[in-house]
Amino acid sequence: MKIHPIEAGNFKLDGGAMFGVVPKVLWQRTNPSDSDNLIEISSRCLLVENGNRLTLIDTGMGDKQSEKFFSFYKRWGDYNLISSIKSAGFSIDDITDVLLTHLHFDHCGGASFVDSHSGKTEVLFKNANYWSNQKHWDWATEPNQREKASFLQENLNPIKESGQLNFITEKKEGFNFYEELGFEILFVNGHTEKQMIPKIDYKNQELVFAADLIPTVGHIPIPYLMGYDVRPMVTMKEKKLFLEAAVKNNWLLFMEHDPHNEIISLKNTEKGVRLNNSNLFKEL
Repeated sequence: MKIHPIEAGNFKLDGGAMFGVVPKVLWQRTNPSDSDNLIEISSRCLLVENGNRLTLIDTGMGDKQSEKFFSFYKRWGDYNLISSIKSAGFSIDDITDVLLTHLHFDHCGGASFVDSHSGKTEVLFKNANYWSNQKHWDWATEPNQREKASFLQENLNPIKESGQLNFITEKKEGFNFYEELGFEILFVNGHTEKQMIPKIDYKNQELVFAADLIPTVGHIPIPYLMGYDVRPMVTMKEKKLFLEAAVKNNWLLFMEHDPHNEIISLKNTEKGVRLNNSNLFKEL
């Protein structure tokens, strides 16, 4: 097995929204903001090469929305999903599976594109199975008012219409192995309904794709929650159990939204679970 971090593009979000009720004087220590109170965010996807299967976990926000839409997110840097896949030595046609941890636009927007000739929005990965789960798909396609702006139908419809959409079914509590994907999945419900957290056995270590359960290193403390979470008290419970298990089992965390830390480890301290080491990819 081999893994390849795939940088799908950077953007910015309001620091207050990203940290909810946590005061700025605290969160800016790890996530400094600009003059507009915006903090840097990455869209770091993960490409998993396992035998004849090439699985991409999440796809970033893509580039098919309007300039007005992107003006709210202050994109920065030169990263691009397709070029990053090419830099890893593959083409988009090589991808066999796309796992979408959840369907917020910054996680699934890159799964489709607008064809310049037909003007039609189509899936980007023509040879891939797209994976979600039925409960989250229903949640996204009939969105509540709080999340409606994050679930864009122009992202979801092409996947459904392609005939490439597949669902996995939640099993018992905790991480469970899914043969169809080749790794384990944990379902969590605080950020959104049935977000999926993948865990991969890699070089005798367990690597967890943290997604929006722990978006950046600054979100490791249990009360440091995003204002976007639909069930913040559930997130706190899920984070506590997850962090305790991560330290106990020496899990490494792959950070999707932290622009400065790819893979980290954790440790117990007097203040609770905290960052141990960061940027561990080169050591794997």
